[in-house]
Amino acid sequence: MKEIRFHGRGGQGVVLGSEVLADAAVREGRYAQAFPTFGPERRGAPVTAFTRIDNRPIRLRCQIYQPDYVIVLDSSVCRLQDVTSGLKKDGVVVVNTPYTPKEVKEGGLIIQGKIYTIDATSIALKILGRPIFNTVILGAFAAATNEVKIESIYAAIKERFPKSIAERNVQAVEEAYKTLKH
Repeated sequence: MKEIRFHGRGGQGVVLGSEVLADAAVREGRYAQAFPTFGPERRGAPVTAFTRIDNRPIRLRCQIYQPDYVIVLDSSVCRLQDVTSGLKKDGVVVVNTPYTPKEVKEGGLIIQGKIYTIDATSIALKILGRPIFNTVILGAFAAATNEVKIESIYAAIKERFPKSIAERNVQAVEEAYKTLKH
């Protein structure tokens, strides 16, 4: 089983991003679950969501404490929470930031595994016209991990969103997939 933990802020689509990832895995014939955890629901508050992906039915119903992967939608959350807490030794972290992985590590993010960065916010602004980057970062995740196929993410997006919005999201996901930094 692969376990993914998402970190971000309320209103950034953390929960929706975890659901789209789970949907993409299911489209590949795998089992998946996605669920959030958060305190008082308010825009801007830290939010964590989880996705599990496996080739067998998933019976666990608890938070993820030792993730294989961490996706950080808002790098400012790193100052509030230890986003890499429990990350497996060979884990992967994908961070939405304009900085390189080296600059992120020099900034104090301690990671045992591998770090990838993507300026998902800029991609979203350029293609979507708004700073909504929850789907964008999934393109970077697919490139970093090969855990799900990019085509499965496209299909999940196309089913979930109206056609005009889906097309732009697919374009943004594709750009993130191609421009991931490691």
